[in-house]
Amino acid sequence: MRNREFWQLVDEVFGPAYGRTLAADQVLSALGERTVEQAIEDGVEPRVVWHALCDAMDVPDARRWGTDVNRQAPPPR
Repeated sequence: MRNREFWQLVDEVFGPAYGRTLAADQVLSALGERTVEQAIEDGVEPRVVWHALCDAMDVPDARRWGTDVNRQAPPPR
């Protein structure tokens, strides 16, 4: 997963405003007590960050891949 794809999924799954707020403010223990933005900036793979965010927000697997039914899902955690 590329950074561009990650941010597209954030916008699709959480909505542009709420998703960006989550990314900036939500501290996740799975990311070493960092926010999504901090983890991405620190070089954590977007796929790992995505799974950590979805797990923390209880996003079901069926909704994790956004609105594009043809999008290939990132590899499992």
